[in-house]
Amino acid sequence: MQLAVMNLSRLISTKFIPVHLLFWIGVWFFFVYFFSYNATDTNYVTWFSSFLLPVTMITTYFVVYFLIPKYLLTKKYLLFFLYCIYTLIISTYLILMTIFVSLIFLSNLNIDQMPPMSKHYVFILILVYLIVFIVSFVHLLSHNFKTESENKELLNKILEAQLQIKDQELQYLKKQIHPHFLFNTLNTIYGFALKQSKATPGIILKLSNLLDYILYQVNKPLVSLNEEVLHIKEYIELEKIRFQDTLKVSFNAENIMEEKQIAPMLLIPFVENAFKHGNLKDGFLNINIEIILNDNELLFSIENTVKQEGTVNINSGIGLDNIKKRLNLIYPDTHQLDIKTKDDWFIVRLSIFNINPQ
Repeated sequence: MQLAVMNLSRLISTKFIPVHLLFWIGVWFFFVYFFSYNATDTNYVTWFSSFLLPVTMITTYFVVYFLIPKYLLTKKYLLFFLYCIYTLIISTYLILMTIFVSLIFLSNLNIDQMPPMSKHYVFILILVYLIVFIVSFVHLLSHNFKTESENKELLNKILEAQLQIKDQELQYLKKQIHPHFLFNTLNTIYGFALKQSKATPGIILKLSNLLDYILYQVNKPLVSLNEEVLHIKEYIELEKIRFQDTLKVSFNAENIMEEKQIAPMLLIPFVENAFKHGNLKDGFLNINIEIILNDNELLFSIENTVKQEGTVNINSGIGLDNIKKRLNLIYPDTHQLDIKTKDDWFIVRLSIFNINPQ
């Protein structure tokens, strides 16, 4: 009932009145034209069309603004069919009454004076329901178009909200990189400062370069892959100062082209993790890093020595946990990350199948 009231209020709204008025004037002229076929009594045709028009309007509005929204659109097909039969019976009665009234008042019960088309009840019924069908068809098309537009608008809002959430989460994860990275590096500077080491200024200078990269590049969606590689090298140089003669690093980067881009600070956390959780083996911390670019596919691998009993919590570090989330946000279906421990090695293999999607 509420739906019918809403549709009725829509019908009588100011902007719809002129449209409906023009439509029914057109229907009236159509009736006059139709019933004028082989007829000479213009007065009869005019009044008969005027009597039939309200019947057509009542039937049309009842079907369009009550039966269709209440039963057809809500998929109550049995009730819709049943009420359609009731509507057909009532409209039939009204059409017969129109014919009878016209016979009495317009032709003085002289059936021979009636225009030929106004005598045939079946033709008149078909004519009335032709109007009902056309209006119902247009109404359903309009409803489907409006529903589709609303669904698209709702979908766009949902997607926009998801993108905003995704962007906020990504920004949060990026910000978490800063304290994690700084915590590791400042510990190194603190240790050298306590020893009043001459290497302290050099470490601070390298740190300033890395901080410049973090502060000004990490907010960009993408940075040059070559730039990411260069800062990995700077980070390794920092760690070499800290570990001195107890570090063995193998670093290999192949086919790194300047135009290729990657999410900033995506690879450095893996390198941080290797230095933070790695253990000495035979007096050395061994770290092997390899970065290979094949067309648009990036292959990154890093492995470091560990103690078997000390590997339990390596996979759950803050850095790795954040980088997994970032990978799922930035490259949701185009990456593969494998992390495992084999013998005395902690091994990470990352493949990004399309680092610069077109």
